Amino acid sequence: MPSDPLFLTRRAFGAGLAAGAGFLAMALPVRALTVDQARALIDKVVAEVNAIISSGASEAQMLDAFEKVFATYADVPVVGRKALGPAYGTATPAQQAAFTKAFQGYISRKYGRRFREFIGGRIEVKGARPVKSFYEVDSTVYLQGEAPFQVLWDVSDKSGRLLFFNLIIEGVDMMISERTEVQSMLDQNGGDIDKLIAALNAA
Repeated sequence: MPSDPLFLTRRAFGAGLAAGAGFLAMALPVRALTVDQARALIDKVVAEVNAIISSGASEAQMLDAFEKVFATYADVPVVGRKALGPAYGTATPAQQAAFTKAFQGYISRKYGRRFREFIGGRIEVKGARPVKSFYEVDSTVYLQGEAPFQVLWDVSDKSGRLLFFNLIIEGVDMMISERTEVQSMLDQNGGDIDKLIAALNAA
């Protein structure tokens, strides 16, 4: 075996690089989700939303349909936990479950009414791109007599299923706005989670 110190130094250096590469391979997150999968999910969501807004159904029927879309394709528990913030951790399991259910209905009605404003128009998915640990899917809303505007969908599979966890409509970020809104509602109800749940159900 060569005893040249330079050879040994080079061999040690090469071994170090190999070990470092192995460590990085383990440390870096593996992106299981693909851009095509993210776009395919939002293609499904947009197809269902377009079908609802062109159905001619009543407002109540549309809102029920939008809630099914949110329940199927949105990561409502994650959005709800982030909206409620630290108070979620202090709630009992029963309160957490009741809050998540109430929040799902509240957010579905709120954004369902926004989507209902698109009656007579359509949403088209334009593309998708990776952003940090998730994908952002770009879509455009076309309404009669109005300039087109953008709706962005943030998609992840961190919860074990492929779901969207945020919406940005004309620059308004759902995650940020709902955190502000829910915190305000909690404050108005003296920090009482049960009263907040009742307020969400009534909204």
